[in-house]
Amino acid sequence: MPSRVLLVDDDLRLHELLKSYLEENGFVVASARDGREGLDRVTREPFDVILLDVMMPGMDGLEVCRRIREKSTIPIVMLTAKGDETDRVVGLELGADDYLAKPFGPRELLARIRAVLRRAAPTEVSKIIRSGPIEIDLGARRVVNKGADVELTGIEFDLLVALAERPGRVVSRETLLELAGRSDAHVGDRAVDVHVSHLRQKLGDDARTPKLIKTVRGVGYVLTRE
Repeated sequence: MPSRVLLVDDDLRLHELLKSYLEENGFVVASARDGREGLDRVTREPFDVILLDVMMPGMDGLEVCRRIREKSTIPIVMLTAKGDETDRVVGLELGADDYLAKPFGPRELLARIRAVLRRAAPTEVSKIIRSGPIEIDLGARRVVNKGADVELTGIEFDLLVALAERPGRVVSRETLLELAGRSDAHVGDRAVDVHVSHLRQKLGDDARTPKLIKTVRGVGYVLTRE
């Protein structure tokens, strides 16, 4: 089955260009002209990836991203203004999987879409990582904590795997992004801190006195062996 893409952007010409290009490359493309229409379509229809513009009238892309992440882990690629690093940082903090600065070439966008879909897709690898109460099934991209399934976004899952493969070892924030396949996401330490905070919350780890993912001040994070 071809992957379904939802493009949420108020630029009608961009819709026409991307729809034509992506369909030529085997995707099914649906369009939403503003944030509220995008949210409505995500609620009613299944999609494999969302292309989400930040600057839109009414509800902007950051708010749309936040609302989607309240209910879904579907991969999101934010489309941001060229040079506006703030939108990129905030978008990743809210749970976006990647970003692309406008103007961009369609081939670059296609590569980003394929990358987030590849990271989100289950594989035939059957490796299981266990660390304390956490069990990670790499093939199914499934996380179980104390017997209960944990729903993680793509980047949250990859950050957890990067830590779990190095239990008891401190991993710097920069290295974490690289190990999670986000080496192009030059957004600084802040985004990593926010994603780790989300991980702790979903794993039931007290942010004030964490027992699973501990902070090493000025360096990075470590997943304990407890």
